Amino acid sequence: MHSITIFCGSRDGRDPRYVEQARELGLQLAGKGLRIVFGGGRKGLMGALADGMLEGGGRVTGIIPRLLLEWEVQHTGVTELIITESMHERKTLLYKMCDAAIVLPGGYGTLDEMFELLTWNQLNLHDKKVFVLNTAGFYDHLHTHMRHLFDQGFLYQPVEDRVRLFSDPASLVDALLRN
Repeated sequence: MHSITIFCGSRDGRDPRYVEQARELGLQLAGKGLRIVFGGGRKGLMGALADGMLEGGGRVTGIIPRLLLEWEVQHTGVTELIITESMHERKTLLYKMCDAAIVLPGGYGTLDEMFELLTWNQLNLHDKKVFVLNTAGFYDHLHTHMRHLFDQGFLYQPVEDRVRLFSDPASLVDALLRN
C-alpha cells in the first residue's frame, strides 16, 4: 500500500467532527509514510485532509480540473498539483493513481466518485478496497440502503464485501494497512 485516493467534501459540513477527523486522517496517513491523492481543493474537508497530511510531513497529490482553477479553489501547498481538462479525466486519474480509496463525508461529487469506484469494482475493472470514514454516523443511512440493494437482489455481493465503515481515523488506517 503506497498511494491512497481520498474522496471528500469541499465544504466543512455542520458537525465540527467532520473537519477534525479529516485533518486527523491526514496526520495518521502521513505518519505511516503513505501518499494521498485527492481532488486538489483547499476548502472544506479536502483542505483539512491535505493540511493534516502536509503538517505530518506527508506527500499530497491534488488533481483538479481547469474549470475549478478559475474559481481559485486549488490547494497551493500540495506536493504536486495535476490540472486536468475535465472532471472525467480527473476521476480517471484519481482511480488510476491509488492502491485503495477512502471516502469521507461529502456531497454529490463524493457519492458519485464512491459509486463509480464501486461499480468498476463490481465489473472487475479493478479490485481496489474502499474504506469509509463514517464520522458521527454520517453514512449510516446510506450503508443501510446499500444493504437493502443487496437484500432486494440488485447487487451481486453483500455490501460488506466491497465497503468497510470505520468511526475513527486510527481504526481505518490500521485496517487499511492490514489489507
